Amino acid sequence: MFLHVLAAQYLNEFKIAVCFNDGREGVVDLASVLHGPVFEPLRDRSMFSQLRVDEELETIVWPNGADFAPEFLYFQAFKHNPELQQQFQRWGYEIDSRH
Repeated sequence: MFLHVLAAQYLNEFKIAVCFNDGREGVVDLASVLHGPVFEPLRDRSMFSQLRVDEELETIVWPNGADFAPEFLYFQAFKHNPELQQQFQRWGYEIDSRH
């Protein structure tokens, strides 16, 4: 099954409520990952809040062309869920057990 973002809503700060095509819903906090030329403009909350779900890409995008892979958003939303740890490892995400 390919993972897709079905809906997303800006909450506050750098948090987004996200609904995925597997039925899970969660909150993604992107504050710690907004680095690099494409993502740094999103540190401006007025820009960050302009997110939308692109129906063709099936993920969250911003007017400046920034986007995140659905799998990355899923990981950010559910990285502390014990049921999903093996899936995240298969995807190549490292779990920091200190947090």
